[in-house]
Amino acid sequence: MKPIVQALVDALGTGSVKTGDAIEARYLGDWSGKATSNPLAVALPRSTAEVATVLRLCNEARQGVVPQGGLTGLAGGAIPSSGDICLSLERMVGIEEIDPASATMTVLAGTTLQTVQEAALAAGFEFALDLGARGSCQIGGNLATNAGGVRVVQSGTARDQVLGLEVVTADGSVLSSMSKMVKNNTGYDLRHLFIGSEGTLGIITRAVLRLKPCRAARSTALCAVKDYDSAVGLLRALQAHFGDEVGAFEIMWPDFFDFGVSFSRTKQSPFGAAYPLYALIEQAGFSDDGGERFAAALNTQLEAGVLLDAVVAQSQAETQALWAIREATAELPVKLDPINFDVSLPIGEIGRFVDACREVFARRWPGHYAVYFGHIGDSNLHVTVDGRSIPGVSAEEVDHVLYSLVRNYRGSISAEHGIGVLKRPFLGYSRSPSELAVMRAIKDALDPRHILNPGKVLPPV
Repeated sequence: MKPIVQALVDALGTGSVKTGDAIEARYLGDWSGKATSNPLAVALPRSTAEVATVLRLCNEARQGVVPQGGLTGLAGGAIPSSGDICLSLERMVGIEEIDPASATMTVLAGTTLQTVQEAALAAGFEFALDLGARGSCQIGGNLATNAGGVRVVQSGTARDQVLGLEVVTADGSVLSSMSKMVKNNTGYDLRHLFIGSEGTLGIITRAVLRLKPCRAARSTALCAVKDYDSAVGLLRALQAHFGDEVGAFEIMWPDFFDFGVSFSRTKQSPFGAAYPLYALIEQAGFSDDGGERFAAALNTQLEAGVLLDAVVAQSQAETQALWAIREATAELPVKLDPINFDVSLPIGEIGRFVDACREVFARRWPGHYAVYFGHIGDSNLHVTVDGRSIPGVSAEEVDHVLYSLVRNYRGSISAEHGIGVLKRPFLGYSRSPSELAVMRAIKDALDPRHILNPGKVLPPV
């Protein structure tokens, strides 16, 4: 046993450090599907103090540490190499406090998003962040990657749901800024250094989350439009009518819509015809009018010719059936050999980008299969190419083609999945040399020995 592993066993106990055959396969990778290696060990701390101990010992030994949450990431940010020690937050679970006066919840980083959502509802509040992996992903990981999800158009990203953080830095120091205050203008806001840093600057151990008032009712509709510009017009018309009651605005091109329908319970489209583009829309209000205002607004858009057709859910079961089409993303890695992209572009350019992407892909790889969908209300487009449809073509070659297009459109190579290891070579497509230099300076200051999540986010100099 290597000295650093023995030191961790001595500090945490044998039951909190896994080695060799005791390391289960789940610690080897995430949903990105990237090839994995067995780490040197997996540390399972139960408290912030134990996280601090792990990092202090590893920093002294110049030992690389890979933080792990729910392992639902798609950018390879939690994948270890054979020489790394994984630090899993899975035992740091629990809701410490719900403060109704401050409308906050204090949680440990290993708590799942779904647990937070359910506790907020039980206390008469809502936690605004929501994504398909809610039952597995952990709050610490959500914050470390600045997760987005389906309600960013209404409530913002994970960054916008946090008032306070507790973080352990590379040398084992504990930074505790567990503020419950919305206004706290006292110098540098350190929490934003760590939110979105993917565990390369420190490990989030606790958080003070912002809660929102419960919305009395959510109405859901699946709408058909003639083209992308009509979809944007529909979004802006509904926002002008409902303001921030527009809770979700998801766009599905026919390729993805048909894929989603094929995995639905009925395997039949809610429509009697095929359409050029589909929008799944949620209106969440503070007064329950039975969806009358929402239906009336959609009817106005139908009469104006903006909508071609619409299906409004009349029950919770129908709502779940409509969302099941959009959340068929869980089937992508099961049914395809997916090469996934999560990009962000100016909202007005997304339709043209999709057309350009189709054209370039078809010219280079005739017969390829790809699906397009996204949260266009917050400028996020997802593209998945089936690697089986382009035999002999590497994922890296597809990456170069698509990310070059993103660069030409002045977009972002990552909207919500983070950079991890998979997008690391392309970070310069969306960030300037001066920005990268500042990022490296911050990394050097907070983690001078570069032990935290080595090989992630920042490309080599």
